[in-house]
Amino acid sequence: MTHHFNDVDQLAVTTIRTLSMDAIEQANSGHPGAPMGLAAVAYVLYSKFLKHDPENPKWPDRDRFILSCGHASMLLYSVLHLMGYDLGLEDIKNFRQWGSKTPGHPEIEVVPGAEMTTGPLGQGVATSVGMALAEAHLAAIFNRPDHNVVDHHTWVLCSDGDLMEGVSAEAAALAGHLKLGKLVWIWDDNRITIEGSTEIAVSDDIPARFVAHGWRVLEVGDANDLDALAGSFDQAVASDGRPTLVRVRSHIAYGAPSKQDTPGAHGAPLGADEVRATKVAYGWPEEEAFLVPSEVRERCREAAERGARDRRNWEAAVAALAAAEPELAGELQRRLDRKLPEGWTSSLPVFEDGAKIATRSASGTVINAIAAALPELIGGSADLAPSNKTFITEGGAVQAKSLGHRNLHFGIREHAMGAMLNGMSLHGGLRPFGGTFLVFSDYLRPAIRLAALMEQPVVYVFTHDSIWVGEDGPTHQPVEHILALRAIPGLVVLRPADANETAAAWSLALERTAGPTALLLSRQGLPVLKKAREIATEGVARGAYVLSDAAGGLPAAVIVATGGEVNLAIDAAAELAHRGIEARVVSMPSWELFAEQSEDYRRRVLPPAVPRVAVEAGVTLGWRDLVGDNGAVIGIDRFGASAPGAEAAARLGITVEAVVEKAVELVRENS
Repeated sequence: MTHHFNDVDQLAVTTIRTLSMDAIEQANSGHPGAPMGLAAVAYVLYSKFLKHDPENPKWPDRDRFILSCGHASMLLYSVLHLMGYDLGLEDIKNFRQWGSKTPGHPEIEVVPGAEMTTGPLGQGVATSVGMALAEAHLAAIFNRPDHNVVDHHTWVLCSDGDLMEGVSAEAAALAGHLKLGKLVWIWDDNRITIEGSTEIAVSDDIPARFVAHGWRVLEVGDANDLDALAGSFDQAVASDGRPTLVRVRSHIAYGAPSKQDTPGAHGAPLGADEVRATKVAYGWPEEEAFLVPSEVRERCREAAERGARDRRNWEAAVAALAAAEPELAGELQRRLDRKLPEGWTSSLPVFEDGAKIATRSASGTVINAIAAALPELIGGSADLAPSNKTFITEGGAVQAKSLGHRNLHFGIREHAMGAMLNGMSLHGGLRPFGGTFLVFSDYLRPAIRLAALMEQPVVYVFTHDSIWVGEDGPTHQPVEHILALRAIPGLVVLRPADANETAAAWSLALERTAGPTALLLSRQGLPVLKKAREIATEGVARGAYVLSDAAGGLPAAVIVATGGEVNLAIDAAAELAHRGIEARVVSMPSWELFAEQSEDYRRRVLPPAVPRVAVEAGVTLGWRDLVGDNGAVIGIDRFGASAPGAEAAARLGITVEAVVEKAVELVRENS
């Protein structure tokens, strides 16, 4: 395709640069180098290629654009402003200020037109693979020969730093394996980092690396060459079935007389004198700030009108599908609206008393029981599906020639898995989950944090949740991980005590629409608890509930436990009863949900005057707030050891005897 550029287009590029410079200078904070170097890239993409509508920034079949190098935020804000998004000039002037729509790094819930929250390098590129996969998966399901309703690209602008991060290689390898041909990464090859030239840390052949990953690599020798950029983007859109890396050679702080191609332009304002000198070099009024020529606004309005036409064409395509196949169109809309099917919970299994079932196995049963009712459920494991029990029996394996299937094989790439789950969720139309051992949650923690920050309803299946992992030893026995996950704001952590609590936990996780959920599941078999079967749904939703109580009146002690330790607490209460001490057992699958309950409910579950013993096979930090100064905590404040699970637990003090002894001591002290 031939694209025509003239002086107005060049003027628009300069406007992006100067708006970015002025905003950063006024804020006295920010990263001017990348916006100045990449202004032409962003302009060509948004004005000629990106399928987007500023009036409807979230319409489903838009192209996704991710600014993976989130520090270049003013580049995005300047372009969005010019294109007509709900981002006025006052917002530009308010860059990096409290409550502004132009924060230091893009935030999805704050910036109109931002597709994800970026800033931590590597996250944007890895998340984009999940978005591209979602597009390909939904296209395989909903497109028909005469009705193309899912057809868009995922574009990423990334930095040298993004490609240094290991998660970028994990994600790129999987994108190449799956042949995600509508994925395009634009690499800002400016050869500058904060510490100096990239040569001080990088000597690998990045294009060759991507070719080895199964990507096509295109080259643009000058980031300011509008025609060359357009030509490369045309090639990228005309995919040969491989994802595309476009290498763009650029100059950080392009045009700045003293700071072009220097680390000093990366993360600090240019300074008033350098800003004036740069504007002179651009042929721009040197004393005028935040100038947007009227002809630039008019040109950008033309691009916005093109996007509106694309949206209307899509709406017509959806209407045509609805006329031809109303059930299929209705299903697509339901998924896009993130509404669960009516009555889906009736497919949840009920587990009968007497059985002994590992909660990981119960989770696998739940997944397969609900899979037919929830076709949007898609997920997998970081090469541990047989152990995590995350395989959908009738789901088929997602591969390059079967992208419409439901079982994802992420390989041993936990970090990329976490980011891709975010991408699938952000894209819409899917409810993704991913599994690994709890101890390896550390590998995907940055992605979990972003899921919480972006309020995405991703589900994590973390199995082998304690020292009961046993013989694999301390490298595989999580002790600090439960608390570490609880420390993430917005993440709901659920550690169910039995199979029915596990079913309730899945129900709660899938009903959530504004935040991720972590399910912490046992390797070892756990008894199915009778009372849990009766009240687990409400009890789990409240975060904690009374599982067994004193025979009459107020208990002498309360034993609070989570997960596999709940059964231990029940046995301890039985032993205490033999000794004439009536104890209450509280199952507390979620700190976060319990904290949300009314004070009245919390006091009814945990009477203030009654001494409490908490037991959990993990670090004791944090439990003191729940048991109070007159309570006690039984946990593990050291790493584990290689031994059979039961022996490891006994030697580390997670025993009925330990709970009983501590409860007796507290009752005596408080009598």
